[in-house]
Amino acid sequence: MSTLPQPNNEDLVCLPYGVGHSDEGVCLLLKMGPYQILLDCGLADISQLITDERLPVCDLVICTNAHADRARGLLALHRAFPKLPIYTSEVTSLLLPLNWLDDPEEVPQFSQALPWRRSIEFQDGLTAELFPAGNLPGAAAVLLTYTGFYQSYSVFYTGDFFLSNSRLVEGLHLDSIRHLNPDVLIIEGSYGTARHPHRRKQENTLMARIDRAIIQQQSIILPVATLGIAQELLILLRSHHLFTGRDIDIWVDGTIAVACDAYLQLLPHFPPAVQNFARHQSLFWDEKVRPHVRQLTPEHLPNIHLRPCIILTDTDTDLNIYTAEHPFPWLVLFPSSLDGMTVLPATTPQITVETYLLSEHSDGAGTAQLIHNIRPKHVVFTHGSPPYLADLTGLEELQNRYHLHSPAAGTLVSLPIGDTFIQPAPPADPNYEGELTELDREINITLPNAIASDPRWHNFADTGLIEARWQGEEIVLRGVSQREVLDRQQELKLDPDTHCCGNCRYQRGSRCYNSRSPLNGFKVTPDGFCPVFESS
Repeated sequence: MSTLPQPNNEDLVCLPYGVGHSDEGVCLLLKMGPYQILLDCGLADISQLITDERLPVCDLVICTNAHADRARGLLALHRAFPKLPIYTSEVTSLLLPLNWLDDPEEVPQFSQALPWRRSIEFQDGLTAELFPAGNLPGAAAVLLTYTGFYQSYSVFYTGDFFLSNSRLVEGLHLDSIRHLNPDVLIIEGSYGTARHPHRRKQENTLMARIDRAIIQQQSIILPVATLGIAQELLILLRSHHLFTGRDIDIWVDGTIAVACDAYLQLLPHFPPAVQNFARHQSLFWDEKVRPHVRQLTPEHLPNIHLRPCIILTDTDTDLNIYTAEHPFPWLVLFPSSLDGMTVLPATTPQITVETYLLSEHSDGAGTAQLIHNIRPKHVVFTHGSPPYLADLTGLEELQNRYHLHSPAAGTLVSLPIGDTFIQPAPPADPNYEGELTELDREINITLPNAIASDPRWHNFADTGLIEARWQGEEIVLRGVSQREVLDRQQELKLDPDTHCCGNCRYQRGSRCYNSRSPLNGFKVTPDGFCPVFESS
């Protein structure tokens, strides 16, 4: 049955079938002792999950949430192997059928619901415990523990996680997992090292943009995924102070309306504040309390132009069905892509296209925070564009403390667990804020004096040189020490006595800063020369 090598029956090995690069979905096969567990099944084609003996590659499946990139292959897997156990949280089991609304056959409720925060033994020595992950109602992180005859270890798999509270879901509570100390952490790195404003600031920015558009007599189209952000937007529009009581029509089209009806069956699973809101007014649909929220039917479509409105629709909908017959100004707002590469359609005089940030995944700071709180031996990054994941594995604060992995699909990852790993103390580096001034040919950066109190400052101050590089959407600055300057000179085989730019006191960051030099302000090569050379 197995497709994984078994040099030792108790080895810990991970084989990714999909790691969430682009649209490939997430699907990981984890070997723990004699057992093989499939973590999520977001594959469109499950043929690689079937062995030559026409058996599944795994003993059981755990799906962390109902998003398509985690779940779309589950129905095909269930139909191929009806007896294969598939486990989810209770809410996820109820939301899963929304992935197959176009399926001509009836979709059964095939997953088995696991309780929150209770260790369940699947097989002899193999247990799992679910923790709310904060990304979506029912989204789970899972702790898998194997206790063998010779070796025991644990793996914590975050699925999609979010540390902040959103409108319908409470964030992942670090206090609930801080004591776990797993040997391996498999974590999503959707936003790489990018840092985001607080969730409430993101919401206020988006609502202010929509409000400006309404005041300018524009209508708004919000193409969004079926689950998660669509329902967050509806609650946000209904409860935000800029729209409470406003005489505005909010239309909901496509599969989003079906998902909203499914959410209404889950009220006991929502946070108390949401349940309290629902006691006083409808969670979504409402003809009485403004703003009015309605399902968009073919009968309504000819009349949406009567006044500015807001339309939530599926991401793959042809927007011409709304705009072609109504040539008044439209604003189309797309959610920012997780890989920072949102492809927007061309604008026209009547249609303005923009993006907005309303994150459902933790940013780089939240990712690092979770890692440092549970302090595993190995960290495996998934779910994100390769450059963003590479940014995470390139962070020195992580490299110095953990074994980092960022495998591509099909790359086997061996995760040796031993007693020789020395766990360093968690970091406590402060952040410093400064100012940036852009001049004609250079950029001046001013930092507070407090940074100079750190002993590491002297390593930088000895040379006054810095390097800049991009990490996702952030630019990172680092000081260049004397040792590094000398090492570079040795690499270039520069004779210290040679009168060249690499040895000149005015050469900084590959540029000449000697006002008396004809090269002043220009980039120079280390072996370059000018008549006003001065030794460093």
